[in-house]
Amino acid sequence: MIETLIQQVISFIHTHHAWAAPIVFLTTLGESMLILGVLVPGTSLLLVCGGLVGSGALPMMPVLLWGIAGAIVGDAASYWIGRLIGPSVLRHHYLNRYRRSLARARLFFYRYGFLSILIGRFMGPVRCTIPTVAGALGMLHTKFQLANIISAAVWVPVLLSPGYFAAEAVSTHSRTPPDMQLSVPKQYPLQFPEVNNHENR
Repeated sequence: MIETLIQQVISFIHTHHAWAAPIVFLTTLGESMLILGVLVPGTSLLLVCGGLVGSGALPMMPVLLWGIAGAIVGDAASYWIGRLIGPSVLRHHYLNRYRRSLARARLFFYRYGFLSILIGRFMGPVRCTIPTVAGALGMLHTKFQLANIISAAVWVPVLLSPGYFAAEAVSTHSRTPPDMQLSVPKQYPLQFPEVNNHENR
């Protein structure tokens, strides 16, 4: 079911480029939200959008800025869930199946504090739970938002870059004139030694 949804969204982006940036916003927001981050297949969609940017089909800045904004909003919302409800949210029965992930996030936060928000963004298992843990355990709002903004500004370009550079490389190769593509073999022809059929007879 998830694979079908991904394909449908990718097809929609291919035919409706104007919606790509808002979809990237929703994708990074979902990836960063408590629990939703486990369900949203954000990496695949961002790879595709990166490829469309690299091929020139999509403008870079709107996709990048909407993606960063979505990641910031998602983490901030997760933080405020924890901040408003308090530590009891970590023991809520709705989160029972994610108790192991929450325990890892809690340990990670205790150990690294501010750095856990920066690094946790890149760690799938705790990405969507670290902000809620930080809020529940009373991390200062300004300190959290600083880490939130910095990590989002790095994370989104990192996810877009593989698709971007792959598409750009293909596009550059297709624009290279045939005589330039073959210049190296012409200048440095491969030479094979003649085989003496009478040798060693």
